[in-house]
Amino acid sequence: MTESLALRKAARSGRTVAIVLALILIALIVVLTAIGIRSRISPEMEVGLVPEASEVLAAVAEPLDSAVVSWTPTEVAEGTLFRVAITPETGTVASAEGAFAGESLHFRPEDGGILAALAAAPIDERGDVELRVEIQYESATAEIRFLQVPVVAGDYRMERLSVAPEFGGPQPPEIQRRINDEFARAMQVSQASHATPRMWTRGFVPPRQTRITSGFGHGRVFNDEVQSRHMGTDFGGTVGAPVLAPARGRVALVDAFYLGGNVIYLDHGDGLVTAYLHLSEQQVTEGEVVETGQVIGRVGATGRVTGPHLHWIVRYGVITVDGMSLLSLDSPAAPA
Repeated sequence: MTESLALRKAARSGRTVAIVLALILIALIVVLTAIGIRSRISPEMEVGLVPEASEVLAAVAEPLDSAVVSWTPTEVAEGTLFRVAITPETGTVASAEGAFAGESLHFRPEDGGILAALAAAPIDERGDVELRVEIQYESATAEIRFLQVPVVAGDYRMERLSVAPEFGGPQPPEIQRRINDEFARAMQVSQASHATPRMWTRGFVPPRQTRITSGFGHGRVFNDEVQSRHMGTDFGGTVGAPVLAPARGRVALVDAFYLGGNVIYLDHGDGLVTAYLHLSEQQVTEGEVVETGQVIGRVGATGRVTGPHLHWIVRYGVITVDGMSLLSLDSPAAPA
């Protein structure tokens, strides 16, 4: 009985030793395998396994993409064009879109990584007007900004009357239908211009090198309400005097209108349209591309006029603006 118990104890001790030896062997194999793998790792690979603290700090300190949105002129007046610019501070601006006063903005690249677009402040709309800008950076980050552009009163002369005048009297129905149809055709040209790629560059020229006989925006006020405005710029001239294209563009419309007489509408692209009314001659055809300073027609007295002159219209989309603001768009921009 005693001998049998001793044998069992010896057997258990032997198994324990075997298990311990097996565990030691397994641990040794693991260590040797790890050493073998380590020996095959180059110093460069070993450094890459754990980033240096300086690398971590540099990644954390990397600046975010940013840009400054600004506009020119610094004080935007109702009834004028102005320029919106996006200037990168960090990163590169790849593209941008936007809207102002219900019209799309078309941002195009300029020197220094700047993107710029035209915008129009409607006449009789004053106070803060929202500017929306969507900026896409080359890093694939993007942002949307909503800014308020203060629009101030324009310097337009008003004639105040105490009673409403007979402004030409009512038109016969068939004439009024024609006037409405012609106005709708002109608006179609302006709306379609947003889909035309920009054809112009900065540096516009006036359509006539002569005095202005009636400026844009002047109107009559009856009982403190503006009843009518002169929505164009009149240049003096004798019948047959040349009329010039202010910038490169495509001839979108040539016709004879009831009020405007012989007219030409140029689509310059990116929403910009110019029109020329009361012409004696139209020297271009629809679809033709004209260049800056090219003679497109001649001063006349067609349509409803009191004498020969050029009535010049400038529109951005469907917003009619002072053409003189188009001729002065090269000033530095104001930061938002």
